[in-house]
Amino acid sequence: MIVITGATGQLGRLVIASLLKKVPADRIVAAVRNPEKAKDLAARGVQVRQADYTEPESWEKVLAGAKKLLLISSNEIGQREAQHKTVIDAAQKAGIELLVYTSLLRADSTPLALGGEHLATEQYLKNSGVPFAVLRNGWYTENYLASVPAALQHGAFIGSVGEGRISSAARADYAEAAAVVLTAADQAGKIYELAGDESYSLAEFAAELSRQTGRQIPYVNLPEAEYKGALLGAGLPEAFAELLANSDAGAARGGLYSEDRSLSTLIGRETTTLATMLKYTLH
Repeated sequence: MIVITGATGQLGRLVIASLLKKVPADRIVAAVRNPEKAKDLAARGVQVRQADYTEPESWEKVLAGAKKLLLISSNEIGQREAQHKTVIDAAQKAGIELLVYTSLLRADSTPLALGGEHLATEQYLKNSGVPFAVLRNGWYTENYLASVPAALQHGAFIGSVGEGRISSAARADYAEAAAVVLTAADQAGKIYELAGDESYSLAEFAAELSRQTGRQIPYVNLPEAEYKGALLGAGLPEAFAELLANSDAGAARGGLYSEDRSLSTLIGRETTTLATMLKYTLH
């Protein structure tokens, strides 16, 4: 049996969709905070079990009978290290045979502040004694696609990446890789650096957006502080604006660029291109 945390999240749902092609539905456990949001998964035969990071005792029931666990990193920045520890401790007690954790590309050397909690989780996992594999996920192309509506509205795509290059892939590509690792043999101890096959600058992103829309959408590069200010002005919460601006600044220093082809090797095909992702977003 395979347990997926954050199962109703964007990545979690895609992982389960990939797993359903490989294993019977009743061997998949969706660990969720709100079972109401997982009714569609239950309807497909997936086991739905309630768990909460703030309730360590809830994880004993969630992990009962499970052999493998995918710990999808929490989205609560600043609280993730403690939340991840709760799950890892429960996995240790439950005798989980493989815990797979979704980390960040080159978490041990990344210039992105986002890497801190990921690296701390990796270290805790290593010291836990639980057999583990780490998926160091690069950027999701969707992270930048989310800014397309604003770019079309204002006639410019803004960021703070400079000439830095981003080797992103579709969230579904990373989900498929997770399903492969969860169902493959001899994965304990492996650390995968996962990124898209192609890379692009945000100027190239804007050029492709211009090509597909028939409009001139230039890329406007801003200093990190100004970019954060623009995000705050657009209504983003302080912590999220800080995260995005810092990530762009890290990308300017090569933090989101990779020539590693482990992702396409795992999924047995090329990763989804930016042009394809933009097409889906626009149509």
